[in-house]
Amino acid sequence: MSLRVLVERIEGSDPLVPLPRYETEWAAGADLRANLDESQRQDGLRLAPGERVLVPTGIRIQLPQGCEMQLRPRSGLALKQGITLLNSPGTIDADYRGPVGVVLINHGDEPVSIKHGDRIAQAVIAPVMQAQFEIADTLTDTKRGAGGFGSTGVREETA
Repeated sequence: MSLRVLVERIEGSDPLVPLPRYETEWAAGADLRANLDESQRQDGLRLAPGERVLVPTGIRIQLPQGCEMQLRPRSGLALKQGITLLNSPGTIDADYRGPVGVVLINHGDEPVSIKHGDRIAQAVIAPVMQAQFEIADTLTDTKRGAGGFGSTGVREETA
């Protein structure tokens, strides 16, 4: 299935940095790349352990109504360097027209360099449903009931 997403480069961004794209035929996420300010392009961004930064992608997008763009971490960055998205998944709404940025955090033990053009996140386009929230006098009972975090256990009990 294919969907049309319009992309506009932000003034001053590097037109040589590729637009979001799928790196394999069956990929669910299109890779987003760092499109750094001109003053940062040579040296990149240094991200110390525990530090977070908003990394620009150099683009704005127009999604079809009824869709969102979910920003998700790249598994290789997470495993190898401890880099992930602070608000994961991040959501870009269909009516947003501002710059697309990615909030990265370094959970690793060493500083990490984000270079101009690096693949920093994945963008997954997903359908959105909006709900009508209504007040109710009572809710139906379930087996779980009001059990909260961890109430269903970790593994199945054996006899």
